[in-house]
Amino acid sequence: QVRLVESGGDSVPAGGSLRLSCEVAGHTYSNYCMGWFRQVPGLEREGVAAIGSDGDATYADSVKGRFTISQDNAKTTLYLQMNNLKPEDTAMYYCVAWPRDMASMSGFLFRNEGRLWGSWGQGTQVTVSS
Repeated sequence: QVRLVESGGDSVPAGGSLRLSCEVAGHTYSNYCMGWFRQVPGLEREGVAAIGSDGDATYADSVKGRFTISQDNAKTTLYLQMNNLKPEDTAMYYCVAWPRDMASMSGFLFRNEGRLWGSWGQGTQVTVSS
């Protein structure tokens, strides 16, 4: 079973940067995708970015050009580099992994496809002050 642990959340002023990390432990899918979601209390969880085992990446329009998703070579750590942060980026950020065969990256992120197959971390809080 996949176990995901996020870290790196913090409070920063607008325009600042943060790098979130997600440590992956346990069994991983042989052909999988990983991604980041975020959630504000009272609202639905929102897809932010995803990356496939081949390195292809997909981003929400709201973060394109500011956020970068990546993995280390061993694929045991997922990252989200966040630059030029805005107050509307304030949220709890969650790491997720799912079998690529169950949903495409855009389907999983934006159309609620295959989410029953997702393994989720506990989240890390990002707060951006204006």
